[in-house]
Amino acid sequence: MSDYTLFVGVDISAKTATVAWGTQPEDIGSPITLKQNPEAWQGLVDKLRTLAVEPQTCLVVMEATGSYWMRMALYLHQAGFVLSVINPIRSRYFARMQLQQTKTDAIDARLLTHLGMVMKPAIWTPPPAIYHELQQRLTYRDDLVAMRIQERNRLHALTHQATIVSSIQQRLEAHIQHLTDQIKQLDAEIDVLLNSDHDWTASAIYLQSIPGIGANTAAWILTATLNFMACQAPEEAVAFAGLAPHTRQSGTSLHSNQSIGRGGHQRLRQALYLATVPAIRFNPTIGRFYRRLVARGKPKKVALCAAARKLLHIAWALVTKQQLFEPSYGQPSALAQVSA
Repeated sequence: MSDYTLFVGVDISAKTATVAWGTQPEDIGSPITLKQNPEAWQGLVDKLRTLAVEPQTCLVVMEATGSYWMRMALYLHQAGFVLSVINPIRSRYFARMQLQQTKTDAIDARLLTHLGMVMKPAIWTPPPAIYHELQQRLTYRDDLVAMRIQERNRLHALTHQATIVSSIQQRLEAHIQHLTDQIKQLDAEIDVLLNSDHDWTASAIYLQSIPGIGANTAAWILTATLNFMACQAPEEAVAFAGLAPHTRQSGTSLHSNQSIGRGGHQRLRQALYLATVPAIRFNPTIGRFYRRLVARGKPKKVALCAAARKLLHIAWALVTKQQLFEPSYGQPSALAQVSA
């Protein structure tokens, strides 16, 4: 829908939300700040209903910042308002286009309102229940892995002490084992959830048919990209993951090597890197591609990044086309080989 009568920008934080609205860039009013609770959200809903003819003609734009935005977004969605939840990088670039350098909650709320007017970003729909089941387990698993690394480092440092207190060593070893058991339990839960009957069941099957992509990687791909709903093309998925190469060249004064930059979904990118390592060995398509790049003189890290991009291309293609992986994917057809 493009015939919106009101645009609203919401800057989210843990305890408050700063809201601005307007119909044209020149009439965006002074933002208001409200608490992050249902009572305050209902007050905002009542106010917006007096400004917009219908909630369906009011576009609310907010950033996907951490997890603080989800409850408010669901509340406004259930109230009938149209929502766009954008990547913070998008609003950052829009601010640069407006030559805006100062950053406050009020300024950001006005900026998001202006962005909605100019760009009318895609409409957001709430994810299915399986998203929350997987996302919270994946996040908690990461926390447990980080804690286990810390405990292993403490144990390693302890073993280099001149005198080792056995009770401390036993506690560390017991805690490490407890964390390991918890991680294994979460892995089992994620595997069961991913292969159960839910809205993303088919996509999970297609992803796990790709050699190199296991349950955890498939879960990260589904939750991070919302089952590729926000990625209309594989290049969009690659950019979202932060795997797209960037060229910096201008005349003779600036000519640097391509890099992938620092943006994108860091955890998705990490999951794809980890999946690419076994994919090079067991996935014929990825393995051939990686070895061809290395044979052409590409550094292994560059080839690994390119292989991760290709792995994500394959994942996008199989999910959107609803196909299982075939070992011949990416190979020339037999007819083409004969004619060559």
